[in-house]
Amino acid sequence: MADRWFAARRGLVAGVLTAATVFGQFALLPVFSLLVDVDWRAATGALVAAALLVAPLAWAVLRDRPADVGVLPYGAAHPEPPPAPAPVGGAVRALPLRSGWFWLLAGTFAICGASTNGIMWTHFTPAAQEHGMPTGVASSLLAVVGVVNVFGTVGSGWLTDRFDPRLLLTCYYALRGVSLALLPGLFGPRVRPGVLAFVVVFGLLDVATVPPTIALCRRLHGADGPIAFGWISLAHQLGAGSLAYLGGLTRDLTGTYSLLWPTTGALCLAAALLALRIPRSPVHPRSRPPRAGHIAVPSPTGRWTSTRAWRTRHAGGTDHHDT
Repeated sequence: MADRWFAARRGLVAGVLTAATVFGQFALLPVFSLLVDVDWRAATGALVAAALLVAPLAWAVLRDRPADVGVLPYGAAHPEPPPAPAPVGGAVRALPLRSGWFWLLAGTFAICGASTNGIMWTHFTPAAQEHGMPTGVASSLLAVVGVVNVFGTVGSGWLTDRFDPRLLLTCYYALRGVSLALLPGLFGPRVRPGVLAFVVVFGLLDVATVPPTIALCRRLHGADGPIAFGWISLAHQLGAGSLAYLGGLTRDLTGTYSLLWPTTGALCLAAALLALRIPRSPVHPRSRPPRAGHIAVPSPTGRWTSTRAWRTRHAGGTDHHDT
């Protein structure tokens, strides 16, 4: 949606949409927690009812493209060409398995999932309980992470529009790694300033990786960027599930979570190094945008070229692409 409806400020829009997702999770968390205490079936039924209410609203109000309502994408001077029909197997055929940048991004995003959903959102509360912190207090700290997430993700989208996404990812993962490595020394039976500082810093970094990752998929894979991001998101969830399981296994075998936090911090530092190796410029033929002053047009080979390059190759003919 951000790519289709916005030609400018895409990073900020992606940040706002991601922040809305996180805000919804943590805003409804206390409500569903209360319902689970009464009856988990009631909580599940309430969630299903909410989804059934939202689905027809989305169908009635949302449209696929700006052209469907007679407007241009925000910041665009010209309408976009209509999309080609997508074959059923397009998502598989567009998977850039031979591209090194894809594996680098998938690796960093897998570590992102491992250090958020896998560790923080799964094991933070029981780890705090080990140090005498009440369950309600620890859960409230997670709610603070969710609130701060909104500011961190929107701010990350704003930064993505202005700075190199690779450098942003490097900074985010490095800071996240340091904060997780320091966490065991901050736990205690009461909420100390160090723990509050941690939840604020982690909240700012938690989902901040999404806008620059989306921007890199768009830059390096062009029109197939959303498909690449879908596969990279799969790596995120595999990382989350793996470390959620390994974290619980480590706790059962060693009797403590102490080793889990510095180990995850080291993984985040490795992700920061991987982010630096992601290519700066597009490597996929279809991902190279036209230079300033050029208009992208389809060539006979099916690839996109610019009007100036087309005129050079077809000098002397009718330049019907000028319009």
